[in-house]
This record gives sequence, C-alpha cells and structure tokens, in this order.
Amino acid sequence: SLFASEQIVHSYPHCWRCKQPVIFRATTQWFISMEKNDLRKKALNAIDTKVQWIPAWGRDRIYNMIESRPDWCISRQRQWGVPIMALLCKDCGEAWNDAKWMHEMADRFAKHPTGCDYWYEAPLEEIVPEGLKCPHCGGQHWEKEDDILDVWFDSGTSFAAVLESRPELSAPADLYLEGSDQHRGWFHSSLLVAEGTRNDPPYKAVLTHGYVVDGDGRKMSKSIGNVIAPQELIDKYGAEIVRLWVSSVEYREDIRISEQILGRLVDAYRRIRNTCRFILGTINDLTRADLLPLDQLLPLDRYALHAAAQVHDRVQDAYMTYDFHKVYHTLHNYCVTDLSAVYLDILKDRLYSSAPASKERRSAQTALYHLLCMLVRDMAPVLSFTAEEIFHHLPNDLRDDVPTVFALPPVDSKPYLLEDGVRDDWNVLLAVRGAVTRAIEPLRRDSVVGHSLDTSVTLYVADELRERLEGLHTDLRAFFIVSQLHLAPLAEAPADAVQDAEVAGLAVGVAKAAGEKCERCWIYSTELGSDPAHPTLCPRCAKVMAELPEA
Repeated sequence: SLFASEQIVHSYPHCWRCKQPVIFRATTQWFISMEKNDLRKKALNAIDTKVQWIPAWGRDRIYNMIESRPDWCISRQRQWGVPIMALLCKDCGEAWNDAKWMHEMADRFAKHPTGCDYWYEAPLEEIVPEGLKCPHCGGQHWEKEDDILDVWFDSGTSFAAVLESRPELSAPADLYLEGSDQHRGWFHSSLLVAEGTRNDPPYKAVLTHGYVVDGDGRKMSKSIGNVIAPQELIDKYGAEIVRLWVSSVEYREDIRISEQILGRLVDAYRRIRNTCRFILGTINDLTRADLLPLDQLLPLDRYALHAAAQVHDRVQDAYMTYDFHKVYHTLHNYCVTDLSAVYLDILKDRLYSSAPASKERRSAQTALYHLLCMLVRDMAPVLSFTAEEIFHHLPNDLRDDVPTVFALPPVDSKPYLLEDGVRDDWNVLLAVRGAVTRAIEPLRRDSVVGHSLDTSVTLYVADELRERLEGLHTDLRAFFIVSQLHLAPLAEAPADAVQDAEVAGLAVGVAKAAGEKCERCWIYSTELGSDPAHPTLCPRCAKVMAELPEA
C-alpha cells in the first residue's frame, strides 16, 4: 500500500546528447594500468622532453591530467564499435586472450567485407581455438566478449593506421592539431597508446586552438541560430577571405567571426591585392636582362629590399612557430604602410617620369621585382589563389619556367640586408620624413597648399644629422615628395620653423614652391619652358621627351 506520494525536483545527470536521464549499472570493465610497465612515468617524461607544446600552457594541462589520472577504462557497453577480442569462460567467468590469436583475428578482420563485424557474424566455433581450455578452471565452455573498445582508444591509434601504414608518410607526426578539449581526448589517448606500444610519443609538436564564437563571444549553437557555415562564407567572400580570417586571429583563444569582422578583412585583402597589382603594372616591361645587380641599385631601392627581406624573415619565422596572426599583421602593415604609403609613393615620380630604360627606372623595377618575389612566397600559404595569380602575371622572362608559385625555391634574405649603421641612418631619414609631413599638414589643412609637391621645404639640421642625411646619397627632394628641398644649419632656423619633438637637431621650414608646375611630373620648377620644344615642361621632363621615340 502506498502511504504517501509527492513530486520533487532535484539535480540528476542527463545525457548531453539525447537529454535523457542516465541509468547507472555496475559491470565488469577492462582497464589499462597506468603503473604497470611505467606507462604513467613514460608519458610524463615524453611530455617534458620529446614534445613541443603550442601554446606552452598545453604542457601543464596534459601533464597534470596524466599525473593524476586513474587507470584507463577501455571498455564500453554499446551496440556498435570495435570489439575487445577476448573469450569468457562460462564455467568460472575469467577472460582469455592471446597475442598470437589476436593478430590472427586482426588479419581476418582485414579480409572480411565488413571488417571487425566478423567478430559478431562468425560462429563461436570459428573463433575459439580448437581444444582451448580455460587456464583457470580447465573448462571448455566459451562465449565471446561483447564489450567494445573505448572510442578514444580507437582515435588514439590513428598514428599507426595513417602514418605507419602509408609509404609517403612518416612517424611520428610533425604536428597534432586540435582544440583545447583534446588534452583529455585525442592528444591524451594517442600519447598513452604510443608510449605503451612504441615507447615514443606519436607527435613531435601539439598545437591547441580555441573555438569559433560569434561577434559577441557566444558559442555557436544551432538552437541559438548563430552558426555560420564555412561554405556560406566561401560562397559569399571566397576562400581567400576565409583563410585570411583564420590567419588574422589569435587562434590560441576563442575566435570571433561576424559580418563586420569579415568586412574589415575584405578591405585588408583589397589593400594587399592592390599593392601587388600596382607592382605588377610597374614591371610589366621588365626582362631578366634589364635587372640590375644589387650593388648598382639606387640607395633608396637598396634600402627597400633590406626592409622587404626583414619582413620576409619575420613572416617565415612566424610560419615556423605557427604564429599565423603575425603573418597577417606583418603582411598587411607592410603593404599598407611601408610600401603603399612610403616607398611606392616616393617611387611614382621616378617610375612615371624617368626615361623607360633609365637607370633610375630600372633600379626601381629591379627592387620591385625582388620585393614581389618575396611577397608572393609569404602570401602563398594563406592567400593561395592570389599568390598564384600574381605569379602567373609576372613577365614570362622572369618566371624561369617554374609552373606554380608553390614550386618556387626559398629565398635567401642575407644578400638583401644592409649593415646596421646604414640601416640606422635610413630609420633616421624616415623619422625626418614624418616630421616634414607633420610640418606640411597645417598648410594643407588651411588650403594654402593642396599637395606636398606644392611646397618648398628647408631642413634646418644639426651637423650630425646633416652628415647622416647626406651620407645616404639619396635624392632628399624626391624622398620627401616636395618640389624644392634645402639644407641649412640649425642655428639659422627662423622663429616660425617647426620644431619637431620626435627628431632631435631638426627644424622644418615650409613655404609655397617657387616657379610653375610642370604638367608632366607636377613638380614646380623655376626653369619651366627652358626647352622651346616643350614650353610646359621642366628641364628633366623635356630631356626625357627628347629621348622617347616619336609616336
């Protein structure tokens, strides 16, 4: 008789997948001992001495788990899976298996149409060795073990199934790559299986990444409706943008994605692509015979190659250490700042106004060619289609019959690098350029001038600074993109000269450029029309026009 009844609400474990209450039952299980054969000790030693963990905290995470874990329960009670090959004695309940017999069973699995289902489909007498007696009680009544292996044991053996069975691959793996939950999963089981059977870890390095979340940092979930399918992104933006997004984030943490984030990357991609497209346009007529030796390049072009080589080395180092966000940021900043806003901006006058075959233009083209060759190598792993497209738009004579950008040999950056002292002088000149730009800006803001070429600049410099600037042997007027440039002692600086806090020993005087504007190069000149054949051109442009063949 029921005396009373009431309903209560209490916490109870539920299956995370089907949401149903979990039913517990006690069953006999199979275990791998962590102490026998020093499995725990071997695994901990491998973690510390044989594996690189990326990021470094991955070492502590897996070390602590293995250090404190109990014996490994490798059996599960499921309707499907890889069977545990053992026979159970009906008389005493003890289990029997044998290494030779297990290898024989594995060979049968390999030949059977449905693989390990042979265990379930074959009759008992076909599986039990003839005349087998139980070593514990002498009985001969057997049944098949129907437990399956833990699926983590299955995944932990993937190194043997993949790396060791394929002649084109080698073991151990250079890298295992997965999310941070795999320190207790795939990374963990693979290490224990390999150490237990091979006495070595299955990997040389382990890289752990975070999880993709939405723009607000929420985990992607079908029930929330914030899941973004990769194929949808590829269909809308292209695979280049998806790879660029992957390379732009700090993958060691959770990774955000949204339409706004992708929109910014589309803009970044266009800047990189347009920079390369501009360079391709400027070297379109270049042949291998036109290339100048490095020691014959103009000083600015030689410095540009030095800067490009430094970028190349940083990008290659970032690839080797899996710091992919450094690849993206380095390439983007280089294309937008060092190239587009500085070097290419300075070069435009020389590329457009110099005679086609002049040393001034060929020097610039040579530098741009070498620079682009380094750039496509750096882009190729991420912007694969774009790098390939750029490579095939290089002048045919400069491709050396290499079929693809991915077949290009590595670049040795050492010949491009400058000595430290020379490099430091260029850094000083760049700082002076920044000071000149800042000094011109108020006149541009007040509409006194429209472009830096509308100005005449006087640099009032200390003796040491003057010595460094003149020692570079470069055209300072062209470098600062002004029409006239003069150097004067710092002591002669007038009261209205701009003193720049970032550059010691410098004052900048800015005035409107003298003379009239050349309609070809846009540089102001007091000698406009000195050649009667070209009354609207400066002497330089008139000379170039005289050298050009008639249309």
